[in-house]
Amino acid sequence: MSGHLLQGKRSIRRGFTLVELVVVVLILGILAAVAAPRMFDTAGNARDSSTRQSLAVVRDAIQLYRSQNTAYPASASSLPDDISTYLAGSFPACQVGNANANIREATSATEITTASGTQGWAYYPATGEFVVNDDSAIDW
Repeated sequence: MSGHLLQGKRSIRRGFTLVELVVVVLILGILAAVAAPRMFDTAGNARDSSTRQSLAVVRDAIQLYRSQNTAYPASASSLPDDISTYLAGSFPACQVGNANANIREATSATEITTASGTQGWAYYPATGEFVVNDDSAIDW
């Protein structure tokens, strides 16, 4: 009988206290605050990678054109048509900065190193340089 009385007085703990739940929620909130910026910047990283890949493809196509024609394409306006046979699709759009497939023609070697206008790309026919027309990515 004494064992039965002791068992009734003993409280059996089931579940979590409010303090324990608050601590867990705070820890999860801190982890989310640290991890969220890294996870949400993946779209920006994907745009950068896509633009770098497009830049490499167009530069390769320009070099192929030059090797077969002994000169670079004559102008920015004719560039997409001139290198179309070396591309496996349409001329790519720039995904960063001025996101479009328009090409600005640079008239000097120094002009190609600075971004201007609203075109996505910049091309200098004298040297065949092809760059992103945006200050944050012009040195790619």
